[in-house]
Amino acid sequence: MSETPIVAAEELRVYFPVRRRGGLFRRTEPLKAVDGVTLSVGAGETLGIVGESGCGKTTLARALLRLVPHTGGELRWSGIDPRTLSREALRERRRELQIVFQDPLAALDPRMTAGEIVAEPLRSFFPRMSRPERQARVAETLTRVGLAPVMANRYPHEFSMGQCQRIGIARAIVAEPRLLVCDEPVSALDVSVQAQIVNLLTRLQRDFRLAMIFISHNLSVVRQVSGRILVLHLGHVVEVAERDALFERPAHPYTRALISAVPLPDPRRERSRERAVLRGELPSPLNPPSGCTFRTRCPRATELCAERAPKLEEVAPGHRVACHHWRD
Repeated sequence: MSETPIVAAEELRVYFPVRRRGGLFRRTEPLKAVDGVTLSVGAGETLGIVGESGCGKTTLARALLRLVPHTGGELRWSGIDPRTLSREALRERRRELQIVFQDPLAALDPRMTAGEIVAEPLRSFFPRMSRPERQARVAETLTRVGLAPVMANRYPHEFSMGQCQRIGIARAIVAEPRLLVCDEPVSALDVSVQAQIVNLLTRLQRDFRLAMIFISHNLSVVRQVSGRILVLHLGHVVEVAERDALFERPAHPYTRALISAVPLPDPRRERSRERAVLRGELPSPLNPPSGCTFRTRCPRATELCAERAPKLEEVAPGHRVACHHWRD
């Protein structure tokens, strides 16, 4: 990437202290939600982040936006550590980084109209903007996301779930950010509405040259929108590659299992293909396995996997995997 990434992380860690009872005393142990993640996202790029529920996708997204503090590692917004910024400078940087939440209705204040919700970032980031200017910007933004400006006076409960998500997207883009974090933005929607929202996000990204981090457990959706994909397992990056390389030549057994779970549109091929089924449950981040955190579910696991955690190795240009036995 020639230009400075909009957001970059190096060995980012997010630990939460958890008090547990042990013998006569309580002890505090770290829950390692994110453990050593390195990534970067540049202008106009879409990074997909996939993994099972509980693997740390949402925590990673919130840490990248400084909605939760990171325990260790480095975080950069356009090359700057956000912790070094003044309050005013931090506010300006936050304008550039916005988020679309998973539950459309829960993300909207039921006491505010759609117009007030979309105008809220303008009041926060552009306090000198006049009321007519705000109203004009809100009307223009609602139109961009496929809602009529006359809907600005309605309350969230008067909209469908898909329309509520459009309001959430309008709120996120009205202040003209550079990066949009989409945290499972279509998981609560019907399949037909999912396609509409994905197409809307793709169009907005093209029109505004937005960078995007798209988080989902639905690999079909991630494949449609992403340029690069990062696979997360129990807070660790196990594989990262360009979209086509990841789907055509997955190197990690966890990635293969995730791709195997995606249904094929051809019924004959779907019935005849072999699936890579994972055994066991996702281990607890409070008590992860030694060495490779995936080894308790991995068909390739050996003693080496229990002794030493694998590091990301480059298997091809731009394609890295954390597995001792990827050559097998």
